[in-house]
Amino acid sequence: MRELLTKIEENTRLDRVGDRLQRAVQGTLRAQRVRDLLHGVWLGHPLHPAMVQVPVGAWISAAVVDLMPGQRRAATALIGVGTVSALPAAVAGLNDWAALSRDQRRIGLVHAAANTIGVTLYAGSLAARLNGRHNLGRALAYLGLSAASAGAYLGGHLAYKQGAQVSQSISELHLVSEGWHPLGDMSSLPQRQLLTREIDNVSVILYRHGDDVTVMLERCPHQSGPLGEGEVQEIDGHACVVCPWHGSTFRLNGGEVVHGPSGNDQVVLPTRVVNGRLEARLP
Repeated sequence: MRELLTKIEENTRLDRVGDRLQRAVQGTLRAQRVRDLLHGVWLGHPLHPAMVQVPVGAWISAAVVDLMPGQRRAATALIGVGTVSALPAAVAGLNDWAALSRDQRRIGLVHAAANTIGVTLYAGSLAARLNGRHNLGRALAYLGLSAASAGAYLGGHLAYKQGAQVSQSISELHLVSEGWHPLGDMSSLPQRQLLTREIDNVSVILYRHGDDVTVMLERCPHQSGPLGEGEVQEIDGHACVVCPWHGSTFRLNGGEVVHGPSGNDQVVLPTRVVNGRLEARLP
């Protein structure tokens, strides 16, 4: 399996399809509010993994119910719920997929293909059941579950091995030692300008607004973009930093994600001022 997944990651021929699909997704989902909704910005957490629990749960439940006598109506209802709920989950997944790097998109493309096969088989199962062909419906459902399980395995590889939509900055937090760390004199910090400093070789950004100073991890949670090179914008009355790589936007007074593709908030460190010197520590 490792060899197969590596071959998929390195298969540049998938880019012919992947690049076209990416352009189609980005061209269709143009509105920033729609993309942010599907990324899970409002939730502070990627939305797609949460949404897939509904179809997966319904389909697994149907597989169990299909083994019981006299449960045809229940199984049919579960297949219907799973098939219908898979569609919005797929849209959210495509929105996330379009913002990934190419090696991630290759695995994601096969993940989507497996799930498309699964949904098609489940749709056929639902049609067969509604027409009274329950044995065919059961057979198609179990084939659909097999395809969806393969898709789920690829989705796990995409998240846990390739780090898709997982916060890329959080691992740096574990490199910072306990205790307060000095970051310089308050008098040397300019107003409303991004500065980059280091704590235990971990890059952080500083932003002073009056007597308040934000200390935030510098690497963007989405794809490790350098927030220290980003632009500061005011959005809804809040100063925000925009990642220069993919445009993920975070509030500088709390780290909340404002615009995707990141679905995760950014880590902000607690601060204090002692004898005119700014210090920060782990949350």
